[in-house]
Formats: sequence, C-alpha cells, structure tokens
Amino acid sequence: MSAALLRAGLVGLGAMGRNHARVLSGLAEVELVGIVDPVPGARGPSGVPVVPSLDALLELGVDYVVVACPTAEHETVGLALAGAGVAALIEKPLAHSADAAARLVEAFEAKGLVAGVGHIERYNPALQSLRARLEAGELGEIYQVVTRRQGPFPARIADVGVVKDLATHDIDLTGWVTQQDYRSVAAHTSRRSGREHEDMVVVVAELEGQTMANHIVNWLSPLKERCTIVTGDLGCFVADTLTADLTFYANGAVASEWEISRNFRGVSEGDMTRYAIPRREPLLVEHEAFRDAVLGRSADIVTLREGLRTVEISEAVLRSAETGSTTKVDGARRP
Repeated sequence: MSAALLRAGLVGLGAMGRNHARVLSGLAEVELVGIVDPVPGARGPSGVPVVPSLDALLELGVDYVVVACPTAEHETVGLALAGAGVAALIEKPLAHSADAAARLVEAFEAKGLVAGVGHIERYNPALQSLRARLEAGELGEIYQVVTRRQGPFPARIADVGVVKDLATHDIDLTGWVTQQDYRSVAAHTSRRSGREHEDMVVVVAELEGQTMANHIVNWLSPLKERCTIVTGDLGCFVADTLTADLTFYANGAVASEWEISRNFRGVSEGDMTRYAIPRREPLLVEHEAFRDAVLGRSADIVTLREGLRTVEISEAVLRSAETGSTTKVDGARRP
C-alpha cells in the first residue's frame, strides 16, 4: 500500500459496517484510524481502535467518515459531521425521510464538503457495462426496465421496511442506467411476517420518455435474486448483479408470407451474447471513487442530491401503496 494521504473513520460495525472496515483497512492512500460502535467489546480490524461516540472519533482527527449505522441515525450523524467540516460517505438510503435527506444535502452543500451515498449497485460490473451499452445505443429505444430483488429477511434491519432498504437499490439503478427520472408510481405492499414495516412490494412506474419500470422486491423468499432486465427496440439485456453477468438477447427477424401477419411488428429469438466483464468488488470500487473525490480527483460518486431523489421516490411508492392510487413523483427537488 502506498503512503496514506487520508485519515478515515467508520460509524457502525454491523453487517455492512464490517465490510466497510475490511475495505478501508486495505485501501490505498487511506488509513482507517477509528471506528464508532456502542456495543461493548466490538472489535474492528487489528490495530484500529473502537470508540463509543462520534465525538471520540472526531478527536482522533479524520478527513472523512463512512456512515454505516442504522438508517434512523443517518441524519444525526451526518449533520454532526457536516458541522465538524468532515466529508462523509453515507450508506443508502441517505435518510429515513425526504425531509431529513434534504437537511443533509443543505448541511453538506453549505460547507462545500464532499459527500456521497452508498448506492453500491452503481459499481456492479454488470450494471456499469449495461449503462455504457445503453449510452452507446446498443439497445435502441428503451421500452421497459424490470427488476427482481428478493431473499430472506435480514435480522439486522429494524428501522425501515423493504421499500427504503431494498427497493431503493432498484430505484437508483433504474434511473442511473436509463438516465431517465421517475414520473409516477403505482405500488402495493404487504406485511406477511408480522413486523412493523412492509416486507413485500410490487411497483409499476413510468419514467421519462414513456419507459415503463416494474420492481418486485421482498424479504420473504428463500431464493436470493438480484436481476435487472432492460428491453428495447433491438432486444433485451439481462444483468445478474449477484454474479456480475450481463447477457444480451437480440431480436430475430420475423418472416411471414401471410400478408395479415406481416402487418404485426413482432420479434423472435435471435442471437444471445454473454459478455466477458472484468470483475472487481463493487464496494472496493465505490471506496476508491469516494477517496478520489475527497482528494480532488475526477471521480464518479453518488451525490447527496441523487440520494435525496431516491428517498423521494421511495416515499411516493409508500404513499401509492397506502392510498391505492397512482402517485405522481414530485420533481421539485430532482437533481
């Protein structure tokens, strides 16, 4: 590892926090100098002190902090970091509410601090390749985006439901790969396991350009699935973000000698291509991008305003489920 240029801290040693600690402890040009966790006896990587409070972490001297505590605490921790003039990478969702997320945006922007949101799917090799291919026009006009994200309930999540914890992945990646904002959502949720928050959601959305989107998300399946399908004029892409595989199914020509059927523009099965994609750990790539942003280098991070927009759309999903109606997504605070 090259000499450290930045002193980093971490708030939270839960399941995701431990992964952040692992990556930070080996990240070039960064030294992980301290971790906040209130649990007695909590231990991080060898030689990294675990302290009981954010104040204690700030006393160690940090250039930036990764916030991986429960979502309900993001606002409090983030505002304290902004007040101390410290850059922050905040796990998704940015905050428990759009109002709280907006306060974080305002606080960091007022200080001119680098701040980002940990929407890790943007760094998945399959989705990065997919976005590049969509931008290059390899699919032609985009018609539809379908995502499926399901698996068993993670016992670590208690303060938000499946919409803000899991569906925010799909909301963010859909807008990012298509470069289209959400216009409206219609959603249904359920609480099948007796918990306070919803554990299943189905969303039908309209994006700009009349693109349709559909998200199926739950915590109720023994099958873990992370799939994104984008259908367009020339075929469809299928991205599996668990394996980082990207496959393209091309439209085949439909030949018919029957004049009536020739009037119907259909497709048939064409060539299938599975792309060879360099695979790097998405969390490491995310950390490298944020480190570079803090160092003033060119870097592609998820901004707080983008994180705010995702929280706004997730709240529109919950309003739609509550009212049983299609909900327009307010664009007043869109990035």
